[in-house]
Amino acid sequence: MSSPAQPPAASLVQSVDWLAIAPPTIVAVVGLTVLVADLFVAEHRKALLGWTSVAGLAAATAMLLPLLDGDRSTFCLTGDATVCSYTADRFTLVIQFLVLGGALLAALLSVTALKDARKGLPEGEYWFLLLSSAAGAALLPASRDLATLIVALEVASLPAFALVGLKYGDRKSSEAALKFFLSSVTATAVSLMGISFVYATTGTLYLTQVADRIQNVDGQFHTLAQTGVVLTLVGFAFKTAAVPFHFWVPDTYVGAPLPIAAYLSVIGKAVGFSGLILVTVVALPSYADVWGPALAALAALTMTVGNAGALRQQATRAYSAVRLLAWSSVGQAGYLLVPIAAAAYSGDAEKSIGSTVAYALMYGAVNLGAFAVAALVGRTKVLNRVADYRGLYASSPLSALLLAFFLLCLAGLPPGIIGLFAKVTVFSAAVDAGLGWLAVVMAVNVVIALFYYLQWTALLFRAPEGEPEKHRVPGPVTAAIALTGVLGIALSGAPQLILRFTDTGLF
Repeated sequence: MSSPAQPPAASLVQSVDWLAIAPPTIVAVVGLTVLVADLFVAEHRKALLGWTSVAGLAAATAMLLPLLDGDRSTFCLTGDATVCSYTADRFTLVIQFLVLGGALLAALLSVTALKDARKGLPEGEYWFLLLSSAAGAALLPASRDLATLIVALEVASLPAFALVGLKYGDRKSSEAALKFFLSSVTATAVSLMGISFVYATTGTLYLTQVADRIQNVDGQFHTLAQTGVVLTLVGFAFKTAAVPFHFWVPDTYVGAPLPIAAYLSVIGKAVGFSGLILVTVVALPSYADVWGPALAALAALTMTVGNAGALRQQATRAYSAVRLLAWSSVGQAGYLLVPIAAAAYSGDAEKSIGSTVAYALMYGAVNLGAFAVAALVGRTKVLNRVADYRGLYASSPLSALLLAFFLLCLAGLPPGIIGLFAKVTVFSAAVDAGLGWLAVVMAVNVVIALFYYLQWTALLFRAPEGEPEKHRVPGPVTAAIALTGVLGIALSGAPQLILRFTDTGLF
């Protein structure tokens, strides 16, 4: 007798939506192209690699526009098209815009920095590493399973270690890279252990399936699941520079080329916060009683330590301007954590997450602008001290006015309306969630931050010591300062535009 016919095996081949994955794919392909081209391009034409990279990042950013018409998912389970590894929804596109736009501005600053370095930085390797990191950072917000999330996190991080230590013969740069590498690898190892615990208790890596199954974990595995939740958060808390995972920030920013410090301050945070949001509110909403209080405590600690560190910077200390921006970025990370913590207590988690996204967009634009002006001043003042900015208005009026505007945005004072608007949005998220104590801590820290932001701003307009030194502004630096200035001023003129991003489409 013939054996009964067997049903055909289900196909394991997943369909690929090339348009959905176009932004990170373009960046990765251009990165590989630049690396190969470096072997054949003559030394005196290496600048072409930089402009190719800038064009690639601009093209990847433009490819976000066709994706605005609706959510797209790809790499889905063959038996369930609703469970996917990559989703290009509203949240993904906003974070990808922040990442790719920020990388584009960092690339513009890098064109001048590489020229000024006079072969102190290898151009082919520099552009390949920057584009590789940007590709990983653009992939992360679209990741919808824990494996892809961690791979994207490491693709964004590993090239960054090399970029920090890429300066030839610079001991400060090498030490910063080593500190950054060792602390990041430790944090990633802890996160991987946490993910293994979550997988052991749920049997899946897909975020939506984790959210469903972790609610029904057997009682004897409840502690294991809780431990997994806490450990998973560690790696992302490190990327956001949350206290106590912040100690690498000041030395790393000082040791890195200034465009890379700018890149880490914005894109590094975008990576950390988008990962944190996906893990907490998408994968683990039922464990809000675990991650909610933890993130609230981290937020309070981070903003306080960051602002205290910035307050202690002496204007005459070498690299004090970069150190102040580094500590300020730690303090700003505390504000960004507040709405994520509030999502654990709020009835409208999407609105809370929208507050973080809106604040991140404001912070990204003005912080990159502040670093762009710092890069300009650093071309003539190698030690880049806060004291070096005295009388900047006399030598470069427009740069001084824009830096003052960026600092006032970070402080949340008019005419930096967008900074004030973003802070009020974050503050209201904490109040609406019943976290009154956290709102009070935030208010106190905003007042503390006013001191050092206003002190630096006032210095710009004081009479210079000696003859004012003229700052020749290269074209790429001019473009970076102008783009951030226009964006900051436009958003301050119409802050309601940022409300469009509070609907993240995550839920």
